[in-house]
Amino acid sequence: MATQLLIYETAVPVSSRRHGDASVEIGADYAFSRNVNSVPLMAVEFPQAAQEYAIVFAGTAEAVMPAVILGVRGNENLYLSKDGGWEGKYIPAFVRRYPFVFSSSDDGKTFTLCVDEAFPGFNREGRGQRLFGEDGKPTPYVENVLKFNQEYRNQFLRSQAFCKKVVELKLLEPMQAQIALETGERMSLGGFMAVNRAKLKALPGETLAELAKTDELELLYLHLHSMRNFTGLKDRLVVIQGGKAREGVQSPDSPKEEREQKREERHEKSKASGGKGAKRG
Repeated sequence: MATQLLIYETAVPVSSRRHGDASVEIGADYAFSRNVNSVPLMAVEFPQAAQEYAIVFAGTAEAVMPAVILGVRGNENLYLSKDGGWEGKYIPAFVRRYPFVFSSSDDGKTFTLCVDEAFPGFNREGRGQRLFGEDGKPTPYVENVLKFNQEYRNQFLRSQAFCKKVVELKLLEPMQAQIALETGERMSLGGFMAVNRAKLKALPGETLAELAKTDELELLYLHLHSMRNFTGLKDRLVVIQGGKAREGVQSPDSPKEEREQKREERHEKSKASGGKGAKRG
């Protein structure tokens, strides 16, 4: 079954047989996203996200999707505090749905709710929200999680259709962000695309009218307006001697070595904290 790995390590189908005694303790700890410098964004999130994040388009011509930039260096989320708190006002839905995710069958027709058992808040000691009741049925908490992921899937399809139209209109072009630090160091981030404003303005009147009618024109200008937020990343950067920027935004399918390293880091952190669960509100 296919899943978007990125922040997921051991996502397995939720079932009463495997998770009958399992609970999830959700708090305000988003440390699981510390090693990502971008995450997918749904089109419906543009109005809120554009106020503080740079929204770009990533992927190939066959599979372009919006994403928000969280950092310039590889494996560095600049919107995360040292204690794992999220410092942005808006938290992308991709992050909020963790540790749950839908996985699809090979034919893409069946979707199964999964939970990442590597999440520090996942436990069998009764902390937080139970996944199943004594009768073996999903709890109201799991039902709400299921609804959230179903809506996320619906918004994914809408975002996919929006991006397909943007690609068909040939509005996208490769882009590289350049950031100059006070130390004189220059950093760059590439591997993503942005709308060419001139090409957008040159579209036929009837095409612009259709885009305006579907609110997609507003989405395109929100994307362009969000580009100013690249400047804000400079203020969040911590200068690391010899540090380098990542050559591109991160793919949802993180390399296996990175996931194994993250798992080891979480295991050590769990031992150091006495096995306490994460806190996320």
